[in-house]
Amino acid sequence: MLDVRILGRPPNDNALLVLADSGQSCTRMMFDCGADTLADVPLGEIQAIDHLFLSHLHMDHISGFDAFFRVNFQRCNRENHIWGPKGTASILQHRFQGFWWSHASELNSQWLVHDVDEATVQSWRFEANEAFAVMHDAGRRAYQRVILETREAKVSAIPLKHHGLCMGYAVREVDRYSIDTAALDRLGLKPGPWIAELKAGISGPINLGETTHDADALRAQVMQCQRGDSFAYLTDFLADEEQRPRIAPHLTGIKTLYAEAQYAADDGALAEKYHHSTIDQIAALAALAGVERYTMLHLSRRYSPVQWRDMLKCAQSVFANTGFPVDWGIA
Repeated sequence: MLDVRILGRPPNDNALLVLADSGQSCTRMMFDCGADTLADVPLGEIQAIDHLFLSHLHMDHISGFDAFFRVNFQRCNRENHIWGPKGTASILQHRFQGFWWSHASELNSQWLVHDVDEATVQSWRFEANEAFAVMHDAGRRAYQRVILETREAKVSAIPLKHHGLCMGYAVREVDRYSIDTAALDRLGLKPGPWIAELKAGISGPINLGETTHDADALRAQVMQCQRGDSFAYLTDFLADEEQRPRIAPHLTGIKTLYAEAQYAADDGALAEKYHHSTIDQIAALAALAGVERYTMLHLSRRYSPVQWRDMLKCAQSVFANTGFPVDWGIA
């Protein structure tokens, strides 16, 4: 399952804390790290975050990074990964070095920061025992939509426009497969190691004692697929008529779209000036992409709670299944 927890309250900074749990293993992820977003997260949960994904490096999306780094800077029991748009590593190096490292020689943690753009994923390694002074080249690969794949989920990067490159993310839980025992009975087959081979994606002929089957055909007959959960996180970006057709294919099959709600429909000129989207534009993107729900985040202080409700009604007129997080009490 994908357990998504929304951090922060309106109109303060927001972030997502995500647990991808297969039942046998799990990966913990955080999306953005604004001011005080970790204030109510237990220490152990912060220390268990495997991957931090940053949309961009404006203050309201990274101001809480020190709280994350303070409890994890010497973490050696798991890898330390941070992802963001091109330039993330150089900015984070300033954050890494913004402290006295009086006993750096006694430290031994490593941090990997991955700069993502439309062409490449460039990774950089930082060593705590060097007081994070050197950006070590840790490899480069061509950009593909999926930038991270774990046993539980796949994370795709979505290039967005916001004063340059901003990064959105789509997380899709790995599909689960189960065996249709009735189909086995009909075919006169018994469970065995061959089932694991089918689940692993084997193709071509598969020998089952006295009979031989085509693996793809047999898979279709005896295996049932349960589609995994999914969500996308998009914030601080242009979703105008030019951008929506480009972004929508990245959201194919997504259930919940968590996206900004900073500008009312009447403030289109202001939104465009600051490279943001109005709530009706994002609702139109949700409709075009065919997502199941649009959850509105990242509200602005320029509007009152009454105006937030008006913005919700406006978005719902474009995409009916739009709402604020339930525990925010805005309806």
